[in-house]
Amino acid sequence: MSDLAERPRPELAALTAEPKKPAHAPREFFIHGVTLQGRTFRPSDWAERLCGVMSGFRPGGVGAGRDALIGYSPYCRPTTVGGVKCVVVDERLRDIERMAFDFVMNFARDNELQVFEGGSLPDPPRR
Repeated sequence: MSDLAERPRPELAALTAEPKKPAHAPREFFIHGVTLQGRTFRPSDWAERLCGVMSGFRPGGVGAGRDALIGYSPYCRPTTVGGVKCVVVDERLRDIERMAFDFVMNFARDNELQVFEGGSLPDPPRR
């Protein structure tokens, strides 16, 4: 048997190695559609509008022509929590485009919206 067959081949290491796991799971921030004064934020479609503006910030960028995708970015998506409109912002948006992440977070600050880190949402109101 040749000496070459028994030597480690570093170019194959990437194919056989375990995928690297991030040091921590990416954080998510919930921009809650309630102001710091406790009022519901208007207009009622604010979350969809904001996420529509951010739709181009996605893994791989925006496709063109037949490959174009219509939809929200996985890093900035609207949702409803306890009957309140929210926007979920994934911190990985910062890695793609820091100014886009800052734009969304500054939108929340400028409009005095409540922001919670994932898992720390307020309790729903009692009825």
